[in-house]
Amino acid sequence: MTPETRQRQGSGPTDEELAAAASDGSEAAFRELVERFERPVFGLLARIVRRDDLAEDLAQETFVKAWKALRRFDPQRKFSSWLFKIAHNTALDALRRRGEEPLSLDAPAADGEAAPELPADPRAENPLAVALGREAGRVLEAALEQLRPAYREILLLRFGEELSYEEIAEVSGLPLGTVKVHIFRARQELARRMGALGRPPQEERR
Repeated sequence: MTPETRQRQGSGPTDEELAAAASDGSEAAFRELVERFERPVFGLLARIVRRDDLAEDLAQETFVKAWKALRRFDPQRKFSSWLFKIAHNTALDALRRRGEEPLSLDAPAADGEAAPELPADPRAENPLAVALGREAGRVLEAALEQLRPAYREILLLRFGEELSYEEIAEVSGLPLGTVKVHIFRARQELARRMGALGRPPQEERR
């Protein structure tokens, strides 16, 4: 669980309660949401566009869009997924404006390819949790930077922000089965990259 997630689950109003208050015009509630999400939103955007200065601008754009769209937010939904979807679309628009068409993850799986079987315990498949706080963390970071933007994003959503597969499907607009397939493929690619950088893939999957 990320520090931001722990913070959002602590005492005080939930994200959804703050969003409801902000949609009624409370600027204080929206400022609290910005404080809670500015780091994860920036991190997601930076992973996609790979430029901190651009990611900062896109983060501001994301929050402006969120403020304007709050009246359409359904408080029965998870606010983080709704906000990450805005950030996701904002980043893809920016890449297209720069002529860097991102790899589409909505391509169908190969004929007969089903969603992979996934571990019952999400922590068992988390390469970020395995590596954080150790020398391998630097290898992991370098390997992530070598991935295509769409793969970096989907891994960050799953293992950095700990979104469920259903929530990632909502953010990306992909079918649930496609999300599972692409997370599986992204993890395989990450393992190959880490192996090439000197950390055996089998350690990453431990």
